[in-house]
Amino acid sequence: MLTKRQNMVETMKGGRPDRFVKGYEALALVMTPFALSNVRPVKGAPPLKNRWGVTTCFPANAPGPFPVHDAEHIVIKDIEHWRDCVTVPDPVMPEEAWEETIRQVEAIDRSEYFVAPFVAPGVFEQSHYLLEITNCLTAFYTNPDELHEIYDMITEFELRLAEDICRRIRPDALFHHDDWGSQKSSFISPAMFEEFLLPCYKRIYGYYKAHGVECIVHHSDSYGENLVPYMVEMGMDVWQGAMSTNNIPKILAEHGGKLTLMGGIDNGKVDREDWTRELIHEETFRACREYGTKYYIPCTTMGDPASIYPGVYEAVMEEIDNASAEMFPSGAAGA
Repeated sequence: MLTKRQNMVETMKGGRPDRFVKGYEALALVMTPFALSNVRPVKGAPPLKNRWGVTTCFPANAPGPFPVHDAEHIVIKDIEHWRDCVTVPDPVMPEEAWEETIRQVEAIDRSEYFVAPFVAPGVFEQSHYLLEITNCLTAFYTNPDELHEIYDMITEFELRLAEDICRRIRPDALFHHDDWGSQKSSFISPAMFEEFLLPCYKRIYGYYKAHGVECIVHHSDSYGENLVPYMVEMGMDVWQGAMSTNNIPKILAEHGGKLTLMGGIDNGKVDREDWTRELIHEETFRACREYGTKYYIPCTTMGDPASIYPGVYEAVMEEIDNASAEMFPSGAAGA
């Protein structure tokens, strides 16, 4: 039987996996010291201000923290004077801050798992965390020069973070967040994406690849079919969060071998207070049968191995085992 890592590699290259990859099972996600120092609120607790000066809250029924964007808390109120508003935190952490993370990484069996640091928010998310989403999207039209400057600033921050990560733990993979769309469309046009965001990610992901990272996993739980050529160009290996509103079979047929899709089981469909095992079974088997066994990793679309409602993620993983037993000759259920 293949290890979890080997099975994921076989799936990504369209080789001979012996079962479905179960969501995140091959990724040993690692929180970096910077991420741990960049305070985030506890679910249902009062908002907190992070190292970027962004105030975030974590509603009880939400999948993660969100920025608070009333008039008082928007960091960049005037984009023409953004430099006066933003204090860029130093992502390079002292040696002692890395000690516990390094111990965790040294205990990971790299033949079984990819060591994958968790980096969030991404370039676009960080820009609208600072500006507020409507102001950010408007700036693509009204203040493109200032927005380019902001993206250059965030990219330089990410490159310094990448240098520290690669030097300290030699990651095999990267798990990087940046939501680029809603359920039905990307937030910006492909032309704008090519101009503003593609150059940033070619530099960031290019750095990781040049320093030993084999697999770039990017999370965007959204529609993004119109951005897939740029995903390939920037060096993404796995698009995690690909929603069923994308034409997943078409993407796999056209880009399989260059890009693997991880998702297809939308949290909006299964991660509900009234979820049932029958619902989970039907949606998981639909995805596995419709999308196939090559270049596709069945997974919920949420950006970590969890769910809003207890038991949903675990039930999906069990149903993926059941789908493996049906769709693979070896019948590797429970692997």
